[in-house]
Amino acid sequence: MNRILIICSLWGFLSFALQAQDKLYTLEHIVEVRINFSEPNWHELLDSLKERGQDERLIADVNVDGKAYPNSGIRYKGNSSYFNVRNAGGRKLPFNIKVNFQEKDARLPGGYETLKLSNVFRDPSFIREVLSYDIARKYVPAPRANYSRVYVNDDYMGLYNLSESVDEDFLKQYYGSKKGVFFKCDPSWDQSAPGNCKKGNNASLEFLGKDSVCYFPYYEIKSKNGWGELMELINVINNNPEALEQQMNINEALWMLAYNNVMVNLDSYIGRLCHNYYLYQDEYNTWHPVLWDMNLCFGGFRYTGMGAPLSNEAMQDMSLFLHYKENNTQRPFVLKLLGVSHYRKMYLAHVKTIVEENFSNGWYKERANEIRALISEDVNKDPNRLYSMELYEKNLNETVRVDNSSIIGITELMDKRAENILAHPLMQKAPPVVSEVQHQVVGEEAIITASVTEADEVWIYFRQEAFAPWQRQPMAANENNEWAAQIELTEEVQYYVVAENKYIAALSPARAAREFYEIVVK
Repeated sequence: MNRILIICSLWGFLSFALQAQDKLYTLEHIVEVRINFSEPNWHELLDSLKERGQDERLIADVNVDGKAYPNSGIRYKGNSSYFNVRNAGGRKLPFNIKVNFQEKDARLPGGYETLKLSNVFRDPSFIREVLSYDIARKYVPAPRANYSRVYVNDDYMGLYNLSESVDEDFLKQYYGSKKGVFFKCDPSWDQSAPGNCKKGNNASLEFLGKDSVCYFPYYEIKSKNGWGELMELINVINNNPEALEQQMNINEALWMLAYNNVMVNLDSYIGRLCHNYYLYQDEYNTWHPVLWDMNLCFGGFRYTGMGAPLSNEAMQDMSLFLHYKENNTQRPFVLKLLGVSHYRKMYLAHVKTIVEENFSNGWYKERANEIRALISEDVNKDPNRLYSMELYEKNLNETVRVDNSSIIGITELMDKRAENILAHPLMQKAPPVVSEVQHQVVGEEAIITASVTEADEVWIYFRQEAFAPWQRQPMAANENNEWAAQIELTEEVQYYVVAENKYIAALSPARAAREFYEIVVK
């Protein structure tokens, strides 16, 4: 049995992930960004481009941590974070900087091309985006994020969130390819579909018809083509969900739904606006959902799309089966995935893992205080911060009023929410227990075994090369609670185990498939 190899492969994977976190996005490092425009009326020019909805950029020389990037392309970014702040007379507006806009070989440390600088809109705590992504990356590919001091023509604009762009570099790193079909699932608020199309609910993945123009207002294509592929995915979700496992990384989708629900991230697919995610189809024709835009996570947005905004208490006790129990046909992704017993149990396992690894154990508070220790002085010195230091100090733990709205405290929400989730009747049921996951190489095959109790069915998910689609097959049990599966051996096999009973599932490793077991044939 090769238990040592299994453990080493897990740590090897984790080491690889840590090595990828270069200095640009290291949390402990606050990046200095200096933008120098030759035009004195640079704001008016950028604002004009933004008003026209054009993706044009203004040329500027940019300096990042002392390194020059001449002829970079600058534009304003965001919707509410831009227009609300600008209309209120605020100077701290969000930027998108492309350092290789004209100098095509220019790259930031780590090989990145783009800086996305957010103004921390509607987050008096100043930590929602960074903390949320920190948690998400434990389970799925998600942007890295930290902070940046931003100057424009030597005028200090303040402390910004700096988050990794979901772009070709991101796709290549996490999915092994960057030339697939790529969509930003965020509606164009000033565009509407032709009258013969069914009215959509933003990027809800509802089937709106066989004409691609019906989808134009709701999805922004980022690749050269792909409308046909997107419509096929939407058709399968709505009309043939049993075939979805052959088209999509289901586990990533379940992690996304679990994450959004646990974190009360309603400015997402599960909220009223039904947006703020990406879809990417890789070279194996497998679709991947990607989380994006976390400044309103932890209850910063209160609307589910079903009735009035949620109270603090309603967010603390929000249903784990939001949209599913209401049979909300405007959220087919939730309905179809949670409608499959196996997926629903995996979803519950993911919910449990997220709560236990981050909230019920107090880890998120420690992380939040580490972040605050890093940034508090800079927040205090920010000449254009959107909210007072009093609100900053309070909003980690208390509800505060912002723009005639209430922003719940992060710990105020999550301590009670974690308690409520773990008290759910399904969470009270004994989950399967998976241990002693091992493999043995026999000729051209690998035999994978696991000791499992409290389970009715056990599955092996495996792939025979990195980035390939995960395949699923059942494991068979013997009288000693040992389950086994036999798969064809290749040079590299990655796998994880899912055990389920009547109520819930358990995964080994618990963070699968961000972590997995591996067999390497030398």
